[in-house]
Amino acid sequence: MKFVDRAKICVKAGNGGNGCVAFRREKFVPFGGPSGGNGGKGGDVILIADPSVRTLLDFKHKRHFKAENGQHGSGNNKHGKNGKDLIIKVPVGTVVKDAQTGEVLADLISPGQEVVVARGGKGGRGNAAFKTSTNQSPDYAEEGEKGEEKWVELELKLIADFGIVGFPNAGKSTLISVLTKAKPKVADYPFTTLSPVLGVMHVDYGESIVLADIPGLIEGASKGQGLGHQFLRHIERTKALIHLIDISDFRERDPIEAFEIINREMEKYSPELVKKPQIVVGNKIDILSDRSEIEKLKKYFESKGYKFVPVSLVTLEGIDKLKKEIVNLFKSLKEGEKENEKV
Repeated sequence: MKFVDRAKICVKAGNGGNGCVAFRREKFVPFGGPSGGNGGKGGDVILIADPSVRTLLDFKHKRHFKAENGQHGSGNNKHGKNGKDLIIKVPVGTVVKDAQTGEVLADLISPGQEVVVARGGKGGRGNAAFKTSTNQSPDYAEEGEKGEEKWVELELKLIADFGIVGFPNAGKSTLISVLTKAKPKVADYPFTTLSPVLGVMHVDYGESIVLADIPGLIEGASKGQGLGHQFLRHIERTKALIHLIDISDFRERDPIEAFEIINREMEKYSPELVKKPQIVVGNKIDILSDRSEIEKLKKYFESKGYKFVPVSLVTLEGIDKLKKEIVNLFKSLKEGEKENEKV
């Protein structure tokens, strides 16, 4: 399935039905009073977060959505039927913005959460509603109001517990396939992953931890270089990060330099990103000739307050320890959330 995380659509709510001008025409009532009913309300356009929808791809093919109009009122004080609301399903994690003003209309982060993006017009009143003691036979009625119409922007931000970040070719796709049952495309060239991949890591006590492989970032990503901030936005939703670095003999850059570059790019995009807890994972120790370097890296990262776990995604050395660190951090974060809820 192609991953699409941005779309722009036009939504049009239903118009209200017109009120009716009518008079009673009954036998033996030659001068019957007004009996025109009110028009029905136009339908609303409602966006609802649905877990079964994974991308915004459908909105690339259909961009115009219109709710049903309200029906007109009729004689005998019959009110017009209200127009049906139009329900549009979007992925959980969709941010809805007014395309003209940029105002955030909703942040749909929970299944079933919904927002009315265009309100239907009110139905016009029929002439029966205008009858007064001084005006017994009004011969006029109201037109229904027009429904709201606007362009809205949809932006999908993945919701995951951990985001896996690092330079292209650090091994992120392989890592998520090892930790979960996700099957991303894996190859030995940059930007193998062109869309975020979600995987679920099941742990012994029945909990599930959602991991997201965030496509490769490079220096200048915050300015749009490489895959740019096209995917930096997905990191915002995560509780913590798994920062993967290549520590093999054949690495393209110094591991510490690589770590700092990615952190700087995240900070330029949003200072909040680098405040997230990070587990630093040194990959490819199976092709590292001098293992004394592992201890040097461990001392450096732990002095900065980060856990450092050396692994090989080929031999799976260190993977059990990495899983434990992920679970421990996950538990700690959940306990922190519970404490905050009590405050």
